[in-house]
Amino acid sequence: MSGPERAKRTRRGVRRRGRGDATGRTGDRPALRTVRETSAGGLVVDGLGGPRERLCAALIGRTDRRGRLLWSLPKGHIERGETPEQTAEREVAEETGINGTVLAPLGSIDYWFVTEGRRVHKTVHHYLLRFTGGQLSDEDVEVTEVAWVPLAELHTRLAYADERKLAERAGDMIDRMAADPAGFTLPADGRGIAEA
Repeated sequence: MSGPERAKRTRRGVRRRGRGDATGRTGDRPALRTVRETSAGGLVVDGLGGPRERLCAALIGRTDRRGRLLWSLPKGHIERGETPEQTAEREVAEETGINGTVLAPLGSIDYWFVTEGRRVHKTVHHYLLRFTGGQLSDEDVEVTEVAWVPLAELHTRLAYADERKLAERAGDMIDRMAADPAGFTLPADGRGIAEA
């Protein structure tokens, strides 16, 4: 059998497999149940209002299955009765020991993964936060390490491309705030930046 004939036969075989029945089952495997999860977190920055080269952000490090330490933004599930902003502030405090106040939304990331027989569609809302106090602590059982990282190093330290884009967006927002402080005001409730 020639190479093109083998390729044609393989493509045909792939088309016939995996369609499943009307319930979505293929062979003996049951269909995975899909669930949606929503979390929030953020980038808490110390030194806002000062020189750019002194700005630092609190990151968490988690060890993956291969034993690698992967740095990311703190985040967690939104609890009943919480707003995403409240969750971001709580999760930053729980995972880093640092307290922060939400200044502005950075954006949302959503992705899919499979765990424990479920297919999960997860959405994470991220915020820029101003450091208000506390001390770094890795007491959270889900966190291996925490660190203050210079803003200029986030693009090399953060493990995930989507979070690197959010950190870049945060840097742009911080630059705009520094260039035109009068153009950004905190609303009366203290939550979020509003462009004037």
